[in-house]
Amino acid sequence: MRYSMHKGVSSRNNWVRRAAIIGVVFVILLAVGAFLVQRAYDNNLKPVGPSQHRVLVTVPSGSTAHQISLNLKNQGLIRADWAFEWYIRNHNLRDKLQAGTYYFSPNQDVPTIANILTQGKVATDLVTILPGQRIDQVRKALINAGFDTADVDSALNPANYAGHPALVDLPAGASLEGYLYPDSFQRTATTRAKAIVKASLDEMAQHLTPELRAAIEQQGLTVHQGIILASIVEQEVSNPKDKPTVAQVFLSRLRQNMVLGSDVTVIYGAVINGQSPSLTYDSAYNTHIHAGLPAGPISNVGEASLQAVAHPATTDYLFFVAGDDGVTYFSHTLEEHQQLTQEHCKKLCSGS
Repeated sequence: MRYSMHKGVSSRNNWVRRAAIIGVVFVILLAVGAFLVQRAYDNNLKPVGPSQHRVLVTVPSGSTAHQISLNLKNQGLIRADWAFEWYIRNHNLRDKLQAGTYYFSPNQDVPTIANILTQGKVATDLVTILPGQRIDQVRKALINAGFDTADVDSALNPANYAGHPALVDLPAGASLEGYLYPDSFQRTATTRAKAIVKASLDEMAQHLTPELRAAIEQQGLTVHQGIILASIVEQEVSNPKDKPTVAQVFLSRLRQNMVLGSDVTVIYGAVINGQSPSLTYDSAYNTHIHAGLPAGPISNVGEASLQAVAHPATTDYLFFVAGDDGVTYFSHTLEEHQQLTQEHCKKLCSGS
């Protein structure tokens, strides 16, 4: 009996010792793991290399820290995208990142790059028309860049560019909305606003190739209508991979005489009429209640959006919703769409 009790106590003591050893090992592994992660993080904040070569980086309006980090990594300016994102999060800089065009070099570390982005230290010898901007936003950007207001207003008058190849499809009386290609343009002390606008139109003409025009017309659209639809695609999704499918959704809706149901067009109609952004404001841009395309483009367009309209996906979706996680969810029926919206768009769709 004594032997059995002694054996039981011994077994319990052995188990306790094993558990203690396992616990100590686990703590040591955690400590080592934390040390290695911290060392990797610190190393990845360092400059990529000694090169002082300047790389031009454009940060569009609304860019997330994740999107910016991938752009910087792809251009060889940071060691790891995750380390950049960690730095931004750890220093509460998410809401301080500013759109614009910047010069960065591989010899700059992450804190330096982050400081430039949060202080808005844009390249001063360049004028940038950001992607997805309305023409009133372009006007403001040009004025903020130092151009005289009257000079800017004159530069944005389509009559100054009669016969320009980018504007052969522009309807009479229309503004340059949608036709100013987003890019960065060199400036000197004597550069006028008209030179920047013309350079932007020249870029647009280069992208409106005969092949692109023909492909747009094959979709049953005029080139101007194609630019209108491309501007909607530009505003609806930022991921280039999603754009052809979004274009397919809208083209399918047009062909089936369904309303486009695009929130961004409704908001545009409210804003240009001096109203607060609204999903209920009725205008010629309210595609929730008015069939067909809106009255005109709602922003400028990039190459990906133009190509998406010219070469839409071969899918047959009729609905999509941009989720809070940055993923675009496509569906065939209203029921599926409502379910996906309920599951994935709690924050972004709360006001719609």
